[in-house]
Amino acid sequence: MTMNLGYINYLNCFPFYYHMFEKDPLPGVRVVPAIPGDLNLMMADGSLDMSPMSAGAYPDMQEKLVVLPDFCLSSIGYVRSVVLQSRVPIEELDGKRVGLTSASKTSVVLLKILLEKYYGLRPAYSTVPPRPSFENIDAALIIGNDAMLEPDEPIEYIYDLGDLWMRKTGHPVVFAIFAVRIKALPGSSEQVRRIIRSYNHSVAYLRDYEDEVVARAAERYPEMRIDIAQYYRLLKFHFTPQLKKALQFYYDEGAALGLFDPVKKIEFAEI
Repeated sequence: MTMNLGYINYLNCFPFYYHMFEKDPLPGVRVVPAIPGDLNLMMADGSLDMSPMSAGAYPDMQEKLVVLPDFCLSSIGYVRSVVLQSRVPIEELDGKRVGLTSASKTSVVLLKILLEKYYGLRPAYSTVPPRPSFENIDAALIIGNDAMLEPDEPIEYIYDLGDLWMRKTGHPVVFAIFAVRIKALPGSSEQVRRIIRSYNHSVAYLRDYEDEVVARAAERYPEMRIDIAQYYRLLKFHFTPQLKKALQFYYDEGAALGLFDPVKKIEFAEI
């Protein structure tokens, strides 16, 4: 039986898939690349069996999923690939038009918590494409590869949300988790174990052969004119107790504002 496995088609997720893509493809595993927002939808409707996905999408489908306990995409402070671009200082966004990316949910909720609770603002939100025009908005939330490209027009204020969240709350941000649909587990537990082993090999490969992984990443994403090695050093791939605590804090903050369903306990996979 073929297992459908999602892949966040951004630079930040490539280190988890390096071994699978470049060294040892997994028979019986079909990799589906997409932006996080689309992967969230496919996990919700069962098109995917397993995937990295927006951490902010988990609360509304928590009864359908279990979370891999060892992996995440996170930053402790500055992350570079989740930003608010604004024509005015963030403190002046009350009543202003803020575009929210359609590419992910984690950062959308993150920004709403920051603006509404920590800055006391009530902007007028609208959903915009991953790389929006500023013709009808005052600010925009942009994530992933798009956030690291030069803006199409001069933008005076750019805020890194990982850094902003850490300064306001004292917590790091878990942007993505790795989840498996509960219904897929009975017939796919061995495939899940093989994928987990592949992820472990990949993360170890980045540690031991950074230049090789970075070179392949640059080939896969040639539009990224950044120091990829430095970017990867900003990211946290292991789901530590500190990061699990930070994710629960984020869920509690979001639920308190009615932004998603409460999460009493993150259900981790035992495989």
